[in-house]
Amino acid sequence: MNADQLCGLLAEPSRLKVYSAVVLGAGTPDQVAERTGLGPAVVGKALQRLFKSELVVADSNGLRADESVFKNAVRTGRPEREPLSADPERDNVLRSFVRDGRLTHFPTVPAKFRVVLEYLAGSFETGVQYPESAVNEILQRWHDDYATLRRQLVDYGFLTRADAVYSRAA
Repeated sequence: MNADQLCGLLAEPSRLKVYSAVVLGAGTPDQVAERTGLGPAVVGKALQRLFKSELVVADSNGLRADESVFKNAVRTGRPEREPLSADPERDNVLRSFVRDGRLTHFPTVPAKFRVVLEYLAGSFETGVQYPESAVNEILQRWHDDYATLRRQLVDYGFLTRADAVYSRAA
């Protein structure tokens, strides 16, 4: 079951109430009806759909919610992630700080910050001179604090600056 199917299944209020009651410990249809205020026929119909989807199972101990369905739905629905670096260690660092093409926060560990800055330096072509406004525009796509990024790229040696003109270091 994918995430859309799971959400669709629980979008029906009676099924959501029945599932919630089972999660909270209702072990029989009567207990579900008592806790939800739903009639036995509504509870029975909802349980049938929940059994069919394997969201609720019945065993010798009564009704039980199978919460692993949620993890499985997320895992199967997750698109394959394109690595940000061919080097697995660098990719792990980048994956911790870059989401959807944006830098989520600045690393506090200098070695990790260096990996992130080196990655961001790839936004600039070698041999091209950039006015400060162009550097700001490029870096603002990565993070709102483009001034800090610009300064750190220079401080770490990834960009050079002369008379407010920047270029990528060789």
